[in-house]
Amino acid sequence: MRLRLPEEHPTEPPTGFKIAHPVLSQDGTRAGFTGVSLGGALPYGVVADASCVYGRRHRSPARRCDCGFHCVHERTAAEALLCTAEHREAVLLDITVLGPYIRFELGFRYGRQRVRTATVGPCACGARAVALADAGWGRPGWRALAAACAGCVRGRTSVSLATFARLAGDGLRVVAAGGGATTTTASEPPEGLGVPELVAEAALLQARLDWFQSRLARLEGGTAQQQNGP
Repeated sequence: MRLRLPEEHPTEPPTGFKIAHPVLSQDGTRAGFTGVSLGGALPYGVVADASCVYGRRHRSPARRCDCGFHCVHERTAAEALLCTAEHREAVLLDITVLGPYIRFELGFRYGRQRVRTATVGPCACGARAVALADAGWGRPGWRALAAACAGCVRGRTSVSLATFARLAGDGLRVVAAGGGATTTTASEPPEGLGVPELVAEAALLQARLDWFQSRLARLEGGTAQQQNGP
């Protein structure tokens, strides 16, 4: 005889933490996340339903399958996953578990979630991130993004933290680790951004302008040498 844990009836939806890679659609109009393990090939939005990655027709989470979203109870446990080499470019997600779930010792497995906050770590150079830039890999139709400071964005496809939050929608908050939050929703126009968000946008645009000017100067220099040559 197998003993089952008693059913839970919480008054508030459970919360948890997980890590994921931020992604941007090929046309630049949508933003979301993709997992770091099982189901990582299927990008999801801020509010999303899980489906069985094995193609079975049952609803997630099923007791006899390991499909569904996964999260841990403790923030520190999720942050520890960011220390591994393959997860250094991931972001930390604070999520709300919606609908049925299965509780484990370290976390939950469940079929529906809402991402409340995404915390972006520092740029690879160690500076505070102001943008999410092309990480050099992706999924079909989606570019994976990684934290970038204004100086490291250069000519890569990128979006500011506030723009990513706006494209993702559904009230997502995007926070740069060690700094303030940039918050927006899909219904808010870009002109509704506050001072921190505008400063980040300006830094990002200035970095791109400096990069293009340096490239233009090199091209003009090369043309001048050809014209003055023998």
